[in-house]
Amino acid sequence: MSLLRVTETFTSLQGEGAHAGWPCFFVRLTGCNLRCSYCDSAYAYSGGVDMDFEEVLSLWRKSGTGLVQITGGEPLLQPAAIALMRELLNAGADVILETNGSISLQNVPERVVKVVDRKTPGSGMAQAWLPENLRFVHLKDQIKCVLTGEADYLWARDWVRSCGLSFFVQVIFSPAWGGIAPRELAHWILRDGLQVRLQLQLHKLLWGDRRGV
Repeated sequence: MSLLRVTETFTSLQGEGAHAGWPCFFVRLTGCNLRCSYCDSAYAYSGGVDMDFEEVLSLWRKSGTGLVQITGGEPLLQPAAIALMRELLNAGADVILETNGSISLQNVPERVVKVVDRKTPGSGMAQAWLPENLRFVHLKDQIKCVLTGEADYLWARDWVRSCGLSFFVQVIFSPAWGGIAPRELAHWILRDGLQVRLQLQLHKLLWGDRRGV
């Protein structure tokens, strides 16, 4: 029986990305290979409990929502995460994967919406990016840059332009919590005519910076 190491499961409103505002069932897997300066889920680096697929699917069905997000930590560190996505899809769920961009997306099922972090210099983890992952994202998917300051913004702006990202994937710019003022980031995006979405963390605006929401 396939097992996953799980830090927590909970039902909340999706706080980020194209599905922001929709009820969603979250599966937060344990373990991460990166240590970002602004990490808000460091409690998922270790610990957790073993759960089999049927336990996860049962909890999802009880949640009453059709949307599931697999997150972490870094979900793709656990090979069984791919199989869980397939099980959820086969059961009728709409599945989102949130991943840090350092592990290949090649085997992620096509129907899964991929939300891929592009780590910036301010995160301290920019070197972890796997360039080949741009081959596996499409218009339904999202590349997210969490920005810690103007230097991060300028770096991300130039990277988005150099790759022509906005032509083949949705691009999200989000201020690190407690960092850039959202109004300032909005000004920079409009000033530079970037085709990106400004994204605030809705769950933190509603309930503050705490886990399980």
